Amino acid sequence: MNEESYSSNNFDYIREYWDLIGGVIFAILALYFEHVENDTVATILSALSIGLLSITVSEIAEILAHRISEPYGSYLLTISAVAVEIILLFSILLQSGTNADAVETVKGGIVSAVLVDMNVLLGLAVFIGGLAFKEQQHNEDTSSSYTTILYVSSLALLVPGILDYTKHGEEVIKSASLAISLVLFLFYLIILIFQTKTHTHFFKSTARSRIFRYKKMKKEHGFESDDGQNEEHEAYYIFDHLSLPLNFLSMFIMIFIIGVMAEVFASKSLPLFKEFGISTGIAGLLIAVISVTPEIFTAIKAAKDDQIQRVINIAMGASTVSILLTVPVLMFLGYLVDIDLTLDFNPLEMGALIFTIILAWKTTDDGETNYFEGLSHIMIFICYAIIAGFY
Repeated sequence: MNEESYSSNNFDYIREYWDLIGGVIFAILALYFEHVENDTVATILSALSIGLLSITVSEIAEILAHRISEPYGSYLLTISAVAVEIILLFSILLQSGTNADAVETVKGGIVSAVLVDMNVLLGLAVFIGGLAFKEQQHNEDTSSSYTTILYVSSLALLVPGILDYTKHGEEVIKSASLAISLVLFLFYLIILIFQTKTHTHFFKSTARSRIFRYKKMKKEHGFESDDGQNEEHEAYYIFDHLSLPLNFLSMFIMIFIIGVMAEVFASKSLPLFKEFGISTGIAGLLIAVISVTPEIFTAIKAAKDDQIQRVINIAMGASTVSILLTVPVLMFLGYLVDIDLTLDFNPLEMGALIFTIILAWKTTDDGETNYFEGLSHIMIFICYAIIAGFY
């Protein structure tokens, strides 16, 4: 093997596994710096590890979803998308015994996940896609369905907060929060039937991300030919060739490592946030950005490939799951460990959530997007972040 071929193989290897390699290295370093009690470095490294390994988990989940029949493929993608967010927020919730800001940070993280999905992810992808293509089209039934679901769900979250401004005590608010979380979960089950059984035509399927992008790039650079003479240049992504059980095992191992890193991040980050004067609102945003990192990368790539339908599915689908599944699961886990998690979000969080959903309805209802509409979402997120920093 000549030097040029060796260098090319190494480059291909790094390009295929940069997220996995980086995630594992950062995880090892994070554990080391936690051991030597360097909390700042341990927090940063654990956050980087979570973000990178989350990308690997999402890629494995996509490969598995293409192999198994519906509706199980959709279930798998949903579970993988929400797993990191739940692990991270629950790890922070467990710190409530030693940190008074833990519960408020979790609440901020729940709302921030939707705000990041709908404004950062959707906004950046639509903006970048709009610069490459004057207008991009998607199935308007998709955005119409998702914005309706999100609008109803956000109004349901208002109930405990409204009771907080009445003469009702904490027990009433807690009971209302449990009732609302149950309603949201039942709503989610109905939506699964709507998506995978009765109205599947509202939600177009999309191509897998890593393999599609890599093969397209190879073809554009002339490495593929019709007679297959350049077959040696094809990408070999190991998870695309593993059996179903081994891929499931690989995904669970990644999620386990993410869980360990989430515990490191949760135990070290909250005191640091307080030390540096970072508000719970900004802390929630940072946590949301970490958990949404894989979807942001995938959505931007999809927009640049003129796959705006995929962007809509990722942004709005993830936002739906963040409310309808994350909230009930966190409420249930909090109940198991005897931690009171109520859904009385503050007016800033609820206002930003509702206005974001209204904006998403206006920017996607005609089935077309452009860079100005993406910029609108970015602007509303910047304004929220500024206010959250002083709230």
